[in-house]
Amino acid sequence: MATAVDTAHHVVNMLPFKIALIGALGIGAQWLAWRLQRPAIVLMAIAGLIFGPLLGWVLSLGLPGPVDHFLDMFWLNPVEDFGDVYRPMIGIAVAIILFEGGMNLRFKDLGDATHAVGRMVFIAAPIAWGLGTWAAHKIAGLPLDVAAMVGGLFVVTGPTVIMPLLRQAHLKSRPANILKWEGIVNDPVGALFAVGGYEFIRFTMQEANMTLVFGKLIFAALLGTVVGIISGYGLAWAFRKGHIPEYLKAPVVMAWVLAIYVLANAMAEETGLLAVTALGMTMANTKFASMVEMRRFKETIAIMLVSGVFVILTATLTPAILMSFISFKVFGFVLAMMIFVRPISVMISTLWSGISWRESLLIAFIAPRGIVAVAVAGLFAAELQALGRPEGAMFVTLAFALVFATVLFAGFAIAPLSKALGLSSHSGDGVLIVGANPWSLGLAKALKDMGIGVLVADTNWRRLRGARLEGFATFYGEVLSENADYRLDHSTFNHLVAATPNDAYNALVCVEFAPELGRHRVFQVAGQDKEDNDSDTIAFTSRGRTLSSRGRSFDALTRDWWSGWRFKATNVSEEYPIASLLEERGDDVDLMLVKKETGLEFVQPGQGGKVSGGLVLTFGPVKDRTEAKLEAAVK
Repeated sequence: MATAVDTAHHVVNMLPFKIALIGALGIGAQWLAWRLQRPAIVLMAIAGLIFGPLLGWVLSLGLPGPVDHFLDMFWLNPVEDFGDVYRPMIGIAVAIILFEGGMNLRFKDLGDATHAVGRMVFIAAPIAWGLGTWAAHKIAGLPLDVAAMVGGLFVVTGPTVIMPLLRQAHLKSRPANILKWEGIVNDPVGALFAVGGYEFIRFTMQEANMTLVFGKLIFAALLGTVVGIISGYGLAWAFRKGHIPEYLKAPVVMAWVLAIYVLANAMAEETGLLAVTALGMTMANTKFASMVEMRRFKETIAIMLVSGVFVILTATLTPAILMSFISFKVFGFVLAMMIFVRPISVMISTLWSGISWRESLLIAFIAPRGIVAVAVAGLFAAELQALGRPEGAMFVTLAFALVFATVLFAGFAIAPLSKALGLSSHSGDGVLIVGANPWSLGLAKALKDMGIGVLVADTNWRRLRGARLEGFATFYGEVLSENADYRLDHSTFNHLVAATPNDAYNALVCVEFAPELGRHRVFQVAGQDKEDNDSDTIAFTSRGRTLSSRGRSFDALTRDWWSGWRFKATNVSEEYPIASLLEERGDDVDLMLVKKETGLEFVQPGQGGKVSGGLVLTFGPVKDRTEAKLEAAVK
């Protein structure tokens, strides 16, 4: 028989392997979700279920020794694997996830969704909290105080789940912005509701005087908020004054978040989550250098933590908890939240708001919960059980059931529902041009003159100046970053042109947007001129389609622009075929695209002679009318 020392030694040796396994499963699920364009949360849950309860059940069958030992290496039993570290580990991970969520909330980015999102936060969320509490108490059978925690947490809608859905559905701008920003704002709000509920339970178990309980609760909330705001301004001040070198800024932010979380918890238990959320929101709305680098760093950390935490929490589900998923209580609670609590709260909050009933209906039924709901539920389930409240285990069951149901429903329903309600933006054509330079801005102006919507994106504010002066919609930032998912309006375009001097970057942008828009709608300027393409090092499948009929490189297009070439839109028909257009403008003219009643058709190398009709955009030399008439007379 193995001794306790042998068992401990085995756990220590296996722990690094299981940590690596959790990372591989989480990031692997994220990658597979990107490839399949499906919500990552579902794939991460499947991974956790397979390597957690399912593999545990297989091991319980009593397999032969070598097989049992091999499978045991891959069995995730987080509570036992991590021991006393499990609860603080989940707490720190949730704190960093909430800080990352707060960093996404820049008030100036709310735009025209400010009024609607304000109603969703200040009217819909409290109504949903009250109705959700009623559902958890009356239907799920939880005590009223625990039910208040459940109802408060589940007002959240997960932005990490909503973003892929919005890109797939191509909603019109206003409903898409409302859904997006509601998820971003309500994520920390729901978590804070749950924190307040937990603090209420903890204080009532210590004190009988309700006045003292509420006094402590208010003090804890104010303390956490003040600590977060002061620490956020303090760190931003240190960055602005240059007290922290560039290479240490990202590590300092991470260490600062952990320090504030621990400090706030030491002052008043469980106020750390409130403090780090306030810290993130403060830094998001405070100007300082290296903000882009901060966001990129925290995005990387948050993705790793979200992936790992979700796999861990799913792996903690026991067969008993999984069986409870099919109980009438859980089913009734989930159904009530989806068809009663959410629709009523949204409909009441949007009355006399200027939002149409179609938009309200879509928002009412598209409310997928995400990682924050599960992570916070897992954290407080453990905390409640540690306080002697075993019913806290039901928290995790309800969280997973609601997440699975809402994510699956939203994934299947958002596209047909938005089309049925007339809220899909597929009817219009728009072009995202990545890279602001004289040639691309000339293309943007030509598209705008043709009645085609244009959005110009660049990472350099000065290069965007020309686009702003021309009145184009612009996006300042990195289109490949997760931050672009929140700030870039994907409903305004369904074609992409990557037109930067960097061929590899153009290819990367096209590969990133191809699953969303379709590979036939992502284009890039050629890396080199057509005659040099044999030496192209980027595989055809790893780049966008080549822009223009002659496939000129960025350098060639720019050289032609400065030599006087310009864009021109011409109607081509049976009376004036494409051959006449080419003869008039010159043999070396580039055909860019054709606007037809059915939409935009971009021209690729070798397809110039196949254009049959429509408004054709060309790029070529500009000839004086007198010169053109003389040439025609000579011919």
